[in-house]
This record gives sequence, structure tokens and C-alpha cells, in this order.
Amino acid sequence: MVQNQKPNYTFALIVVFIVCFLIGFVTTMNNSMISFCSHAFKLSAQQGQYVNSAFYGAYLLSIPLAFLMSKIGYKGTLILGLAVVAIGFVVNSFGIKSVLGQSTDTIYSVFLASMCLVAIGVVMLQNVANPYVMVLGSPEKGAFRMTLSQALNSVATTVAPLFITYVIIKGQTPAPEAVPSPFLFLGIFTAIICLILVFLKLPKIDEGKQAEEAGESRTYKDSVFKYTHVWLGALGIFMYMGLEIGVPSMLPYRLKLLGVEDAGVATSFLTYYWGGMMVGRFIGAGILTKFKPRNLLTGCLIGGAVCIAASLAFSTSYIGIWLMLAAGLFHSVMWPLIFNLGLQQLGPHTKAATGVINTGVIGAALLTPIMGKVVDATGVIIAMCLMFVYYAYIIWFCNKGSKIGLEEE
Repeated sequence: MVQNQKPNYTFALIVVFIVCFLIGFVTTMNNSMISFCSHAFKLSAQQGQYVNSAFYGAYLLSIPLAFLMSKIGYKGTLILGLAVVAIGFVVNSFGIKSVLGQSTDTIYSVFLASMCLVAIGVVMLQNVANPYVMVLGSPEKGAFRMTLSQALNSVATTVAPLFITYVIIKGQTPAPEAVPSPFLFLGIFTAIICLILVFLKLPKIDEGKQAEEAGESRTYKDSVFKYTHVWLGALGIFMYMGLEIGVPSMLPYRLKLLGVEDAGVATSFLTYYWGGMMVGRFIGAGILTKFKPRNLLTGCLIGGAVCIAASLAFSTSYIGIWLMLAAGLFHSVMWPLIFNLGLQQLGPHTKAATGVINTGVIGAALLTPIMGKVVDATGVIIAMCLMFVYYAYIIWFCNKGSKIGLEEE
């Protein structure tokens, strides 16, 4: 008698890891453009943060796009997401070329609009990547797989600032003319990945059936919206985005305190921040084989808060800059661990829950402009103090909020 073999998800995981790389590259590249745009378009601190608003505001569509994923499946959403990203980059390239010579406000508006289109595609990819990684294997290893995928994502986030520094800025004075050619290349590259994926075969996943085969006998509520920990997890991601994106967004203004206003210098410093996140995620993936996710997340939250506090204490020296960048090491595992806690015990609601939790990414669209306004009004030090509010909520969610409405572990 032939026994049923467990499905091999290795190839599918490799595909999702490639998508995670692309998500990380595009997202970090967008954030790394703040310093470039501030110089090229002569922007205030608040206006510069509109780069984040245009990109992360697209996450308001996470819920409807998650329900679309329920209809067309993981592969269909991957293909559609990649296609939209490619179109967004091509529109950006030709759109900026068509308005060169007009006012900087007009060019900046075209840039923001096209990056919003790119972001819609990224939202689709994000909706696929997180639950797909969670279900491609045993539930108990879900946090490990997600942290590993984010580690590979961080490789891309480390490369992206270098792309801005050496391909777009290239040691020259930032100008809109530098954008079209690199963005056209990114559009063509993404389109090629999309076409390749059309011909690849990926496994179909039934989350409810998978849970039954794992021996989980559980009755699920009739709607994902009735799970409190999902909504609290979305707020956790909202607050986390104020941390992850808050540090690189505030970095140029911290450097100004030291008399450094060169866009290339500010962007090159970001490599250390994203590099720290990359190292932290690889280390975190290993640590998760021995420690509970909640314990690791709590420790990292405390470590990150200490780095930011120490950084503010040394605000007039480069020691403060390095301490600020060191927070990336602790921020590294927060996204996958918060997400993992928000996706617990959801079975057939996993896809929809991903959309709900991903909506929290709009935190980067809302919190960073608020911080930018505080910078304009009172200075960067006061603006960064807002980060302690974000840390406090996530600590509460990790140890209390993520357990509300769930069976005791």
C-alpha cells in the first residue's frame, strides 16, 4: 500500500522568495528616493514624505485586492501584480520624459502618480507573498519561513539604495532627467519575470484542507472580520511602518544637524540600515528554531527602542547616526513576526486576513508625513520621539493583543 507523500513546496517557495526580493527592492528604492526628490524638486520635509504617501497609500486597496486573490488564486495574483508593477515603471519613464521642461510641481506629480501605480502592483504581490509562505509547509514552521523570506527581501533592500546612489544620482546634482532610463529598465525586467511566471506551474493551496491534514480540528468563524487579533495585527503593522520607514525618512534631517546635505551621502548611509535588517533577518530565522516568536519580538522591540533613545542622546555627533542605523538590526524580524501573530488559526480566511493586515502598511503613508510636519515645526529630534509610541503599541500587541479571541496556546 502506497502512503501519501507530503507535497514538495521547494520550487514554489523559490518563486515566492524571488517575488519577496522584488518587493523589497521596489519598496526600499521608493523610500530611498526621498532625499533625491527633495533636492531635485526643491521640497520641504513634509512634501518630501509625499513619496511615501503616494506609494504606501496604495495599501488602502489591500482588502479588495485580497478578495480578488481569493477569486483568481495565488498564481493569478502574482502575474497580475508583476504586470501592474511593470506598467507603472514604464508609465513613470515615459511620463516624466513627456513633461520635462515644465514646472517641477508637474514633474513631481507625474512621478508620484506613476509610483502609486507601481505600489498597487506591489500590494498584490505582498498579499500573495505573506500567506503563500505561511501555507507552503507545516504551520509550526510558518514564522521561520516568513522570516527567511524577509531575510531575502532584505538583500534587495540593501541593494536598492546603492541603485539610487550609483545608477540614478551617479555623483551628480539630483535632477528629474536622471529617472526615466533606470525606471524603464526596471519595467522591462519586471515584465520578463511576469512572462516567465505565466508558463510556470505552481501548486494550488486549500488552507482549510491543509489545516485538517495537519490534525487541526477547529471551527472557523463565518467572516475574517470577526477575528479581533487580525485587526489588532493590522494596527501593529501600521505602527511598525512608522519604525521601519521612520528611520530612513528621518536620516537626511539628522544628517543636516551635522551639516551634511548631500543627497548621495544620505542615500549611501541607508545601505547600513537595510544591511542591518538583512543580517538581523538571517540571524532571526536561525533563532526562531529555538525561541518562541513572541519572546524574540519583545526582545527586538526593546533593543530597537534603546537604540533610538541612545541615538537621540547623541544627536550632535555621528555616534547618534550609527545608533539610529543600528535599530535596523532589531527592526529586522518585526514585520514577519507581527504578521505571523495576526494570521494565527485562520484556515480558509488566511487570504482575506492578509488583505486586512496589509492595510496597516498605510502607516508609512500617514505617519511619515506627520513626522515630516513635526520636523518642519519643531525639529527632527521631537519627530523621532513619536517612535516610542509605535514601540509601546507593538509590545502590547505581541504579549496581549495577539491573543485576544484565540484559544490559549
